[in-house]
Amino acid sequence: MKLARRMEALTPGIFMEMARAKDEVEQTGVKVINLGVGSPDLPPAPHIIEALRQGVDNPLNYRYPLGGKIELHRALAHWYQQRFNVVVDPETEVLTLMGSQDGLAHIAMAFINPGDIALVPDPGYPIYAASILLAEGELYPMPLLASNRFLPDFETIPPQIAQRARMMTLNYPNNPVAASADREFFVRAVEFARRHHIVLCHDVAYAELAYDGFRPMSFLEVPGAKEVGIEFYSLSKTYNMAGCRIGFAIGNPEVLEALDRIKSNIDYGVFAAVQQAGIAALSGPQECVAETAAIYQRRRDILVEGLGKLGWSMPKPQASMFVWAPLPGGYTSSKDFSLELLKKTGVLVIPGKAFGDRGEGYVRIALVQREQDLMEAVERIGSGFRLD
Repeated sequence: MKLARRMEALTPGIFMEMARAKDEVEQTGVKVINLGVGSPDLPPAPHIIEALRQGVDNPLNYRYPLGGKIELHRALAHWYQQRFNVVVDPETEVLTLMGSQDGLAHIAMAFINPGDIALVPDPGYPIYAASILLAEGELYPMPLLASNRFLPDFETIPPQIAQRARMMTLNYPNNPVAASADREFFVRAVEFARRHHIVLCHDVAYAELAYDGFRPMSFLEVPGAKEVGIEFYSLSKTYNMAGCRIGFAIGNPEVLEALDRIKSNIDYGVFAAVQQAGIAALSGPQECVAETAAIYQRRRDILVEGLGKLGWSMPKPQASMFVWAPLPGGYTSSKDFSLELLKKTGVLVIPGKAFGDRGEGYVRIALVQREQDLMEAVERIGSGFRLD
């Protein structure tokens, strides 16, 4: 049995290696504190669960949904106007997805031919690169460096690359580097995309997990943004609905029509009961959003301040559910460090190399455990691991 060539680029790599190492450690009787996978551990608010329950009880919801409900699109459009002061047409500028990753995985099929170039962040969330490789395109990694606040420098992209590029993916607040971007950066990004006729895709999944009064922006707030691209937004992190699989693409109607054409040949849409839960989330009380952010902020402080007292210094992120931690002194391989940390302390983090070559020298730590578990993780590291 011979696999297609495109499968060669989809190796599970470090993620699977860390999963196997976790199983080996737990077989020794150690309960691993898993700070690896960025999966929300909190439940949705009661009014969202109730809407989902009512939707499940409705026998009419078991028919093919055939796209997104207009009521859901209107709820998302209203939410975008209230949150970002961005006006979108619910009929032509909103597309419902089975989570934002669904759209991110399929958008390249609409715009990338074999050999076309796509600009992707390095390090970056794996689906950004994988989607291009599945479409048989070529990757041009944009380095995210601490010296440039983990923002890509468009001026360093060679003109011949920019002219051949068909797509560019951005993600702020960022996974994995936990950086944020300001309006000046997004203005440059929109202008760069406009000048080179590039479809710009912005992943804004972590916009509501923000701390210390910081309010991340939508790239659609920039004048002309709708002319060059779309934004992917998810209910997974904002409302703790990761398992429900619902998200959106918002922005340029022509780009959305192309993505919708791809999607209509693949699936029939999001389960109607989940769409009802999405309407409840976007239209209902929003106190749960602030409460979730406050929980993650306390977790961030426990972890960053606790490890800092042990001599492992790392910046406090303004947003996202991650900490991007430089390797402590004496370590150069993020994989070796992560495996040693896991085996000696039972604390699992993800090597930065898993997210691209520029991720080497860092580890990603997910704030997805209870406060007491994070305190225990700090204690384990302090008592069972040398950081100097």
